[in-house]
Amino acid sequence: MRRRKGKRWWIAGAVIGVLTAAVVVTAIAFPSVAATVCPGCYGLERLRPGVYAEPGLPQDRRRRVSEVVEQANKRVSDFFGGRKSSPDLLVCLSDDCYRRIGGGGERGIAVLNRSVMLSPRGVDPVIASHELTHVELHARLNGAEVPQWFDEGLAVLVSDDPRYLAPAGDRCLLDSRQPLPVTLGEWLRAASADPRLYAKAACQVSRWAGTNGGKEGLRTLVERLSAGQPFPDILPMPAAGRSPSP
Repeated sequence: MRRRKGKRWWIAGAVIGVLTAAVVVTAIAFPSVAATVCPGCYGLERLRPGVYAEPGLPQDRRRRVSEVVEQANKRVSDFFGGRKSSPDLLVCLSDDCYRRIGGGGERGIAVLNRSVMLSPRGVDPVIASHELTHVELHARLNGAEVPQWFDEGLAVLVSDDPRYLAPAGDRCLLDSRQPLPVTLGEWLRAASADPRLYAKAACQVSRWAGTNGGKEGLRTLVERLSAGQPFPDILPMPAAGRSPSP
């Protein structure tokens, strides 16, 4: 009995050791993942449920963070007709803070479709709603996959990003019928070389929406995809009087 009990303790100790090592490795190699699990471990404080920011912010900057979060959440909720996701937001107003939680040169990023990290340059309703859209879309897809260009184009449309969309009418700033990157890896490589890809993706999504019921048409498309239907060919024809960009 003593030997068996000792063996059980040895096994338990080994398991604890492996788990501890895994946590340490994750924290070192993937700080963004660890920070979303334990924001306080990375020096962030809770401003309100689901929103964390670096400590010691003056009242006006705390208020700014809250306003950005509220506006971004409203854009996403209004577009989708409600929410199925409730990601935490980790907001940094200094570069040191953003580096500490694993951020890079981006304005913001969705982490594992469960959290959103915003850099000092991303504390803006457009950037925040763009990243929140990624999380909401995947919550609604229930594991179904979509081309990365559709994921990005939809996020641009929901966030109403003026860098990549015209203010009214045919909202395409860049008209393209060229195939766009399908996988995340392909998208990241191509977009790093040509940021105009966001405008091209937004053009294709917005034109399809314009002839297929707008927001409701896009919501229906996502519902059908989540039910197992294959992704359709939604590449639009160029608008009358406008030729594709080279």
